[in-house]
Amino acid sequence: MTASHRKRVLAIVLAGGEGKRLMPLTADRAKPAVPFGGIYRLIDFALSNVVNSGYLKIVVLTQYKSHSLDRHVTQTWRMSTMLGNHVTPVPAQQRVGKHWYLGSADAIFQSLNLVRDEKPDIVVVVGADNIYRMDFSQMVDQHVETGAACTVAAIRQPIELSDQFGVIDVQPDDPSRIRDFLEKPTDAEGLPDSPGEILASMGNYVFDADALVEAVTRDSTLHGSKHDMGGDIVPAFVRRSQAGVYDFKNNAVPGVTERDRGYWRDVGTIGSYYAAHMDLVSPLPVFNLYNFDWPIYTSYGPQPPSKVTQGDQGQPALTEEALLSPGTVVSGGSVKRSVLSPATFVGPGAEVADSVLMNGVRVGAGAVVRNAILDKNVVVPPGARIGVNAQDDLDRGFVVEDGLTVLGKDHPFPS
Repeated sequence: MTASHRKRVLAIVLAGGEGKRLMPLTADRAKPAVPFGGIYRLIDFALSNVVNSGYLKIVVLTQYKSHSLDRHVTQTWRMSTMLGNHVTPVPAQQRVGKHWYLGSADAIFQSLNLVRDEKPDIVVVVGADNIYRMDFSQMVDQHVETGAACTVAAIRQPIELSDQFGVIDVQPDDPSRIRDFLEKPTDAEGLPDSPGEILASMGNYVFDADALVEAVTRDSTLHGSKHDMGGDIVPAFVRRSQAGVYDFKNNAVPGVTERDRGYWRDVGTIGSYYAAHMDLVSPLPVFNLYNFDWPIYTSYGPQPPSKVTQGDQGQPALTEEALLSPGTVVSGGSVKRSVLSPATFVGPGAEVADSVLMNGVRVGAGAVVRNAILDKNVVVPPGARIGVNAQDDLDRGFVVEDGLTVLGKDHPFPS
């Protein structure tokens, strides 16, 4: 047994993200609650990673339009209480004043009662809206072995992309230690072992519990602080030479192949969200949903099997490079390079291509849907055309972004 396995660990999932760049998908829900891959929510990937890592005491800090997120966590993520295991959604509570969370660090500061109640030795802090697999226990092992008070998970990126990330500058003589934390630099230095790469922060952290409590408490009194974990808390540990870095390339998850090892995607824009879905429907996707050694857990309700059948007039059905969730029915329609979420329906003669359809979407007979994202319960009338002509879609009040037509939840189709 390693030293870290004797430590008490509490996991905190930061799930208060507003997700403005994912509008209109976030018009009625928090970013971590956005559906992904047919049956999942974005938060399922973070929670599955934490649970698969062996950490079963988890709090989820929510804030922005959190009802569907709270409901999903409460109904899906249940554990045996005999040993005190739990996944608990905690909304903003104004415990320290008449204000909501001012940032990710303030969210933790206002929730320190949870840390004090649990009395952990180590706190793992993770974001709730990226797509990846990661064994956090390996990061905790390194954190304990190096004696750092704070450890930041980082992923290697080409140096020419350094102006798009928070960049971690490592100590030349000890690449596990952080020398500086740079926000979107234009003159970043390459890594000692790979001059063409930099380390970008993944937004996942491991802290000694007492050090985290002290850091967010001190930060709460600093005027001018944005009360952000990456922007304020980590740099404070760096200035005191107490911050380490965990290189994501060293993370070895069971069942992962060389092709999908190190996969991590920020799906915070419509374009990146769509691209990640198109990877899933490709013949050999980079991210493998079928890794049963490190499963992604979720719940999609009491849905029947998916069904592909001829239409009412004998029209043939065709599916090609598609993910069909439970409860979907393709009745004499064509579905190509698309993701269909539970309870979607594609009618006779309809065509769905290069699209993402969320729960309960109905595509009427003869309709055409291309290059589109249709949120929950959108009804496409028979014969309608979406994603075929951008100007037509704009004239109907639809969102068109990055060559994609996006309809929000329950969006009515103009007559």
